Amino acid sequence: MNVKDLFKRSPIPTDWKVTTEWMNKAIQRHHPGTHVSSVDLVYRSDGTSSRARFALTYSQGAGPKTVFAKSKGNWLRRFLHAMTGNAFIEGRLYESKVALNIEHPTFYYGAVDQWRLNDLIVMEDVSERGAVLNDATTPLSFEAVANGLRELAGLHSRFWNYDHKSHPQLSWVNPWKASPTFQFLLKYGCKRGTSRLLDYIPDPIIAQGPNMMVDAWTDYLGSVNEGPMTLLHGDAHVGNTYLLPDGTLGFYDWGVVRRGHWSFDVGYFIISALSEEDRRTHAKDLIAIYLDALDLPEADRPDSEEAWWRFRCSPAYGLAIWVTTGAEDNYQLPVICQNLSKRFGSAFLELDIRAALDERHSR
Repeated sequence: MNVKDLFKRSPIPTDWKVTTEWMNKAIQRHHPGTHVSSVDLVYRSDGTSSRARFALTYSQGAGPKTVFAKSKGNWLRRFLHAMTGNAFIEGRLYESKVALNIEHPTFYYGAVDQWRLNDLIVMEDVSERGAVLNDATTPLSFEAVANGLRELAGLHSRFWNYDHKSHPQLSWVNPWKASPTFQFLLKYGCKRGTSRLLDYIPDPIIAQGPNMMVDAWTDYLGSVNEGPMTLLHGDAHVGNTYLLPDGTLGFYDWGVVRRGHWSFDVGYFIISALSEEDRRTHAKDLIAIYLDALDLPEADRPDSEEAWWRFRCSPAYGLAIWVTTGAEDNYQLPVICQNLSKRFGSAFLELDIRAALDERHSR
């Protein structure tokens, strides 16, 4: 990047002040021949990122009636995303033009502004297809989670054992890394979040202190970079999913894409999406459904014993992340953090995660 590129006008509108000219350029990439005549901001929300929905009308051609847009938000949010390695991901994913082989919103436009630590994606508003957005206040059914796992299997199979040579357009995708900066942020967040979530985190976890959660998170992330590597959604919790009328479950919010072990997405999704009772009852069956859905040569298929061990390790990530998220009210609604801290906390204890992580060093 040269100096002129650094100071050129940002391709990302400020504070969602979107003009018809700008939206035309975004929409015409996917709907050539259309002309947007009006753009109305329907709503916006600002949490871990900044999101907006726009209503569009056309004087020429036909395009989506509404679109959904997402950027990194204010400068504090942008710095946090940069410090945790999550800057620019959705914009670069759009630029890569890779076929993901999973149900997701159509990407209309993406942009990266490295100088301002920002990126933006304009995508399909899946409510036009009758989609219902999910969140942690309502656990999903066994059937919905099974359908989501089949979608994740499609994504993972498509990129199984990929590397930067086989897919140079994804050379920017990084593995998970427990950087010192990330660990520092989590230690602060887990300490503050624990004090706010005392009624939702199991007492044995509280008794061991917030540093234990961060240590387990760090150990777990090391295991995610071992074994067959694939393209991960990276943030496949229930709140980043939607259900279509035919039962298909899709994934949106692709801002944490990573290269890593398939079990990262699978464990994070199952534990976040099910009630504790359903997770206890159905987790092994659901993992079997995922393994069966993988489109791989027989020699590459994971075995069920290792898959279960990997699943047992996975609550380490979700617990630290959601306790940290619960440290503030303006990242996610408190009720979301409460539900997810409770689900990951109970799984952390019941799956005996410390023993599972210790097994890593003997395998």
